[in-house]
Amino acid sequence: MRGTAEPTGGSSAVLTVPNLISAARIALIPVFVALIVDPDTTLAGVLLFGLVVATDWVDGTIARRTGQVSELGKILDPVADRLAIAAGLIALMVRDVFPIWAGLLILVRDAAVLVVGLVALRRFHTRLDVRFIGKVATFCLMVSIPAIAWGNLGTWPAAAALAVGWICYTAGIVEYYLAAGIYAADLRRAMRTHG
Repeated sequence: MRGTAEPTGGSSAVLTVPNLISAARIALIPVFVALIVDPDTTLAGVLLFGLVVATDWVDGTIARRTGQVSELGKILDPVADRLAIAAGLIALMVRDVFPIWAGLLILVRDAAVLVVGLVALRRFHTRLDVRFIGKVATFCLMVSIPAIAWGNLGTWPAAAALAVGWICYTAGIVEYYLAAGIYAADLRRAMRTHG
């Protein structure tokens, strides 16, 4: 079963390089949001947003390779990812360079998975493991969101950016919802085990 009653392999360290990277990514969220919503700096905001979401793998990779995996990092890393995506999406939808329907499909799913994860943690003291399909889906969406926004801004190469963006979005959103179904099944198993 993927859910584990007690997280393993993580230290209680707080001030680690990976945690500082995650914290820096969170600190950059209001910066790229402010840039995106201002029509004069939208392009710079999209670039910064793309950089923040593209560094998703950096903190986790450094943590594993340097032995700095921490309990805080296991929470901070996915929180940084979800906050960055949500904030970027909302800013891009407000700026009208990302379709509202496409953004809501991502935000609604994230909210549902968050609720499932909190229920598993609070009621069953189980943290649901991130599945590989969820990581692939997140990667696809992290490519697609800035690409679609870039294309909708009409900046060269707009047509190519839109094509890549929508291909990645289609693959990513399907995988995103498949992953959500797997997490729901993990929760049901946790309920049976602890029920």
